[in-house]
Amino acid sequence: MHKILVVDDESDICDFVKNFFQERGYEVLIALSGEDAIELSRKESPELILLDIKMKGMDGLAALKHLREINKKQKVIMVTATEDQNKMDEASRQGAADYILKPLMLDYLENAVERNLGEDI
Repeated sequence: MHKILVVDDESDICDFVKNFFQERGYEVLIALSGEDAIELSRKESPELILLDIKMKGMDGLAALKHLREINKKQKVIMVTATEDQNKMDEASRQGAADYILKPLMLDYLENAVERNLGEDI
């Protein structure tokens, strides 16, 4: 069973994504901050992380830097409501595997997750 970590400071989004992927057989963890994501990543070693960029406190780009230091094999898909080329480029430089825009389109999200997990299967 694949393990996914969903990181967003909006709990409704986390719950929505968690339910969607649990129904498809994934184990899903939730973090409501960058700091929580780093801690959960250390403890649980998820294969893939869906990481919101704009969060209170530590933003997604700062969290990404720490996550890459913990485990370079984890796939990280950045999620954001704003299409900012500079942030996309920075995320890519830091090792993000993909970039998804909100509002989340579930079929696109599912395809991105399957595509990124499939590279190591």
